[in-house]
Amino acid sequence: MTDPERPFDAPWQAQAFALTVACSEAGAFSWPDWAATFGAVLAEAGEAAGGNDGYWQAWIEALERMLVASGRAKTGEITALAHAWQEAARRTPHGTPITL
Repeated sequence: MTDPERPFDAPWQAQAFALTVACSEAGAFSWPDWAATFGAVLAEAGEAAGGNDGYWQAWIEALERMLVASGRAKTGEITALAHAWQEAARRTPHGTPITL
């Protein structure tokens, strides 16, 4: 269980949270729709969503679904961008900013 004083184990988790809030505030989706989608993803993931890392992986999955459902992104685009970032990270020396 996450320490309530420290809800994020890694910077990417805080960034995912902030991005989701910003998307909702910008009108990409409503917070109730987000909550319903996130709940569905958690239910689908079951035990895989246990622990903090699984929870945040489910969070990312829900965000991707919301962006696709809103027409702001296409599934293939999200996947391609994720692979491009992973490849860029692999070829970037430690301590150097990652660029595409």
